[in-house]
Amino acid sequence: MESENSSNLLFFREQVLKNIDLERIENLKGDRNSLLHEINEILQRIINSSGRYLQSQNRLYLSESIVDEITGYGPLRELMEDDTVSDILVNGPDKIFVERFGKLELSKKRFINNDQLTEIARRLVSKVGRRIDDSQPLVDARMPDGSRLNVVISPIALDGTSISIRKFGKGKKTLGDLIEFGSMDEMMANFLVIASRCRANIIVSGGTGSGKTTLLNALSQYIAEDERVVTMEDAAELRLVQPHVVRLETRMAGVEDKGKITMRNLLINSLRMRPDRIIVGECRGEEAFEMLQAMNTGHDGSMSTLHANSPRDAVARLESMVMMASSSLPLMAIRRNISSAINIIIQASRLPDGSRKVTNITEVMGMEGENMILQDIFAYEASAERDTNGRIQGRFVSYGLLQRSAVYRNAMYHGLLEPLKKLFGNK
Repeated sequence: MESENSSNLLFFREQVLKNIDLERIENLKGDRNSLLHEINEILQRIINSSGRYLQSQNRLYLSESIVDEITGYGPLRELMEDDTVSDILVNGPDKIFVERFGKLELSKKRFINNDQLTEIARRLVSKVGRRIDDSQPLVDARMPDGSRLNVVISPIALDGTSISIRKFGKGKKTLGDLIEFGSMDEMMANFLVIASRCRANIIVSGGTGSGKTTLLNALSQYIAEDERVVTMEDAAELRLVQPHVVRLETRMAGVEDKGKITMRNLLINSLRMRPDRIIVGECRGEEAFEMLQAMNTGHDGSMSTLHANSPRDAVARLESMVMMASSSLPLMAIRRNISSAINIIIQASRLPDGSRKVTNITEVMGMEGENMILQDIFAYEASAERDTNGRIQGRFVSYGLLQRSAVYRNAMYHGLLEPLKKLFGNK
């Protein structure tokens, strides 16, 4: 937008929106060029009748802006279509940040004002059958294309409406892709394939944007096709290729605060659905208790993700989440429950240079006295040096696999012991 008076642009925008034929516009939504032509004609008529001047550059900007607004995303449209953008973060009308390749940067895109931003946010929310207003000023939802949407408006958002969009990746990453990206090495990937196939219970731990869901999706490709899998998520992101998958999604409360379905509700119900494996998209609360119970009662090969900075922190978070569900359980009972349920913790990390690495693959070995024993099988060791592009340098290290390992035992039952021994050089 040039130096055109903003009030002039607002005037023309309001007049165009008042003069559009809603039924005709609705019919043209699928054809951007026809819709743009229609808006241009309306804008020209308003310019002629109002006697106000609008620069040709800003006329084009305003027409395209209104078309984008009508069709849903407003100034965010190009960012949604840009495959290099993984996250879009709007902090008020004039601060739109994007994440590319693990790094945040300020975009040149802008909203006209906070009213336009809020209007577009309401439209996005209504598209997914939700509402946002003063009584419910924040919404977390899944968009039609699978992207995650979070909207916060006034009075909660102090500096203007906030929109956060985690885009739904078009391509499904494999473990081979993660090797190519440098997130892990081939030996780690082969071990995870064996662990997944021999029904080890796996937790993927990591911070926001560290690649937990990507890794969980990649691991799920090695589940046998004759197994019944039930997935549970707050916003559906998992894309399993197996033929026998039941996908469940939580639901927030609707009008009059009714109809809420929590992750715990889904987990309790899933146990009545005869699953072979249970996959929880993200474990963040009291549902951890039911998940551990499921893992301990015949649903081997179950998987989940959680937010934690290390395998040890992941165990501590699980302890806290189980306490949320049953505060009467002694800590030692909780620890024994965790140690018997969880076999492998995979730690995914996003490093300061924006790269994503699997920094630990750790096995839960059991209890020794009051302490849970964790044993690193693989780890990433970073060096102090950087390459010419400023990227962190390091190497993946293998510490071997103990014969009393649950993965070793499961591999024997599933006919995968020889490949496992060969992987670790018959250790």
